[in-house]
Amino acid sequence: MRIVWSIGDPHGIGPEIILKSFLKLEHSGHAFLVAGSYTVMDYYRNMLDLPVKLELIDHVSEIIHVRDGVLPVLRIAEPNAIMPGLISAEAGRIAITAINAAAELCREGVCDALVTAPINKEAIAMAGCTETGHTGILGNIFGIPSPTMLFFDSVLELRVALATIHEPIAKVPGLIRTMNLDAFLSALDESLNTDFALASPRIAVLGLNPHASDSGIMGNEEQEIISPCIERLSSRLRVEGPFPADGFFGSNRYRDYDCVVAMYHDQGLLPFKVLAFDTGVNVTLGLPIVRTSPDHGTGFDIAGKGIASERSCYEATLLAITIANNRKNKQNNYDDLIQQR
Repeated sequence: MRIVWSIGDPHGIGPEIILKSFLKLEHSGHAFLVAGSYTVMDYYRNMLDLPVKLELIDHVSEIIHVRDGVLPVLRIAEPNAIMPGLISAEAGRIAITAINAAAELCREGVCDALVTAPINKEAIAMAGCTETGHTGILGNIFGIPSPTMLFFDSVLELRVALATIHEPIAKVPGLIRTMNLDAFLSALDESLNTDFALASPRIAVLGLNPHASDSGIMGNEEQEIISPCIERLSSRLRVEGPFPADGFFGSNRYRDYDCVVAMYHDQGLLPFKVLAFDTGVNVTLGLPIVRTSPDHGTGFDIAGKGIASERSCYEATLLAITIANNRKNKQNNYDDLIQQR
């Protein structure tokens, strides 16, 4: 497998965690590539005294000449200055440009999966990007209007998917009412089957309102939207709920399911990050390419200090390899079945 890391925000911890992850993976039998800035990668390598051998390449055709144990950096854009911890439009522009280039490498089959280092929402907005994060950016690149954001922790085998993503709380009830929840859960089931090799995944759906509305006392989205959807799908999917969100994680009920669906961002991410802050991974489902990411931000407060943990980036890379393998295995099984007919 060849994995491409997009560099993320040059002023954050992305370059550092990429370098540290490579040190753990350089002899794994897989190939790696950074899309972004050679100057930035070299700057952090030297500043942090990390024993990584870098090689500048200006075209992907040069990858085949890169020696084992060397991390190639495909030069996409170079900064005028490198200022760890500073939010800037230039840093945002480089981050966006790197994402686009890395995504194209996967689209073209040059790389098997994309692992995105963290970007800063304010920086990319300053650079003219109207999306709030990687999920929307990649959805636009591939023409997918609503890819699914899922978070995975390999230690707990915990998966949390979000029905709505970066939306104001005031908008969530309306979005739940107007979205195609049947299609969302069906697509989630298919992705869990393909990407995680779960033959018949068990999916738990959380309610929107406190106590899942207590039979309509505190809202009616459960009775009007969520429960009818689950009932319609229950004949072909292993989906259950809606469950009151407040006690679901504390009582360890998540252990009974392969995936938990939260109605909005903080409902799912607050318990997930409490349980799996250092080892959690962000996965974008529904894209034609494999994309994972560390489950944390740019860490501007510790950028350039050498203390950033690479654990989440490392786990994201391992998961990207696993998903890419799962997709290839499923495609090979399908091809074999076709040939037998």
